[in-house]
Amino acid sequence: MPPESDRVPASLRQEVALRAQQLCEYCRCPESFSPDSFTLDHIQPRQLGGATTLENLAWACFGCNGRKFTRTAYPDSLTGETVPLFNPRSQIWDEHFVWIEDATQLVGQTPCGRATVEALALNRPGVINLRRLLASAGLHPPQ
Repeated sequence: MPPESDRVPASLRQEVALRAQQLCEYCRCPESFSPDSFTLDHIQPRQLGGATTLENLAWACFGCNGRKFTRTAYPDSLTGETVPLFNPRSQIWDEHFVWIEDATQLVGQTPCGRATVEALALNRPGVINLRRLLASAGLHPPQ
């Protein structure tokens, strides 16, 4: 169990989840269909001085949060330049990512989007399978 000072109040967790509409703020998978609990992601990691504040927290699935860990930047697959990862508090998701035609995979449209798709493996097989199932039920992509 984390030390008392590392615990995030339940009210703050709930506020972050509601703001995100219970979707992972990176891969956009819904929490209600996830086999794992969702977590709070410190956009600027605590290890790098990030605070546990509403402005620095994102709602994330276990897969995205685990891959992000303390990363804040990653190489763009097109240019090789290291760029900041997507920040859900200061950037608009639709400006950086688009769905392919069947909505099972994401494509990064900007250096930040491409780097985030790669770093967080936003098109990992389990996520693609979930998206395919949800799309067939009319529940994906999220609006």
